[in-house]
Amino acid sequence: MPTTGKLLVTTDVLTQGIDFLLDQASPRQIGRKAMAVNLSDIAAMGGRATAALVGLVLPQSPSIAEFARELYLGLEEMAGEFGIPIVGGDTNSWPGGLVVSVTVLGERAGAPLLRSGAKLGDAIFITGPCGGSILGRHLNARPRLNEIEQLIGSATLNSCIDISDGLTADLGHILDASGCGAMLDADAIPIHPDAQLLARQSGTSPLHHALTDGEDFELIFTTSEAEAVKLINVPHAIRIGTIVESGLWLRDSTGVTPLQPQGWTHDFTRPNHGQ
Repeated sequence: MPTTGKLLVTTDVLTQGIDFLLDQASPRQIGRKAMAVNLSDIAAMGGRATAALVGLVLPQSPSIAEFARELYLGLEEMAGEFGIPIVGGDTNSWPGGLVVSVTVLGERAGAPLLRSGAKLGDAIFITGPCGGSILGRHLNARPRLNEIEQLIGSATLNSCIDISDGLTADLGHILDASGCGAMLDADAIPIHPDAQLLARQSGTSPLHHALTDGEDFELIFTTSEAEAVKLINVPHAIRIGTIVESGLWLRDSTGVTPLQPQGWTHDFTRPNHGQ
């Protein structure tokens, strides 16, 4: 396949009982999610998705043909929303649970955005509210491909990652790769209404859910203060903090407290799906 820039490749495997439960998700929802999480990885690299391949291992059952049809419709729907063809793959069946593997190809004119590019003094941004995805939003993930295109067209970004494991957990990956720390402003963290609802069930604060719940699939990115000014009026650019020398800190009206990166645990058997 010809490309006009750097080739990007990402692959992710979703498995029954870990990433979804068949009694809580339709085959079409599972297909959409499997495609979306891979498209989100391309977005996190600042790229444009160009094609996808799908590997399916289906659970053996009398309704396997209809199940496969609905699953594939979900995959096609999500890919089609971004004009991405599914160009190949493989399908098999076995006595175990459902396994969906998606590989997405993409490209970027320049070098891909990495986790390792954050610099001291960078502004930290997020593209949207977080928390409470376990209540169902994780099945309707929306990859931020359009948003990253607008962002990189407005300013030079230094690093980026998508939120799959949790805001602080994934920001922690940037900090580890870049050899720096972060100061987050509690009042600036965008909290999803689902986090408010989940907090009433869990007894944990909405802010805690926003900071630690996973599968929001928003983007965290950093840029210099000079470039940050260019994002003031850009939608989906919410400043939440600043890159500092070391550590992870939360600042609120009472002062500054240290944070430990926390995130989503891939286990539906645990309460709140690890949240």
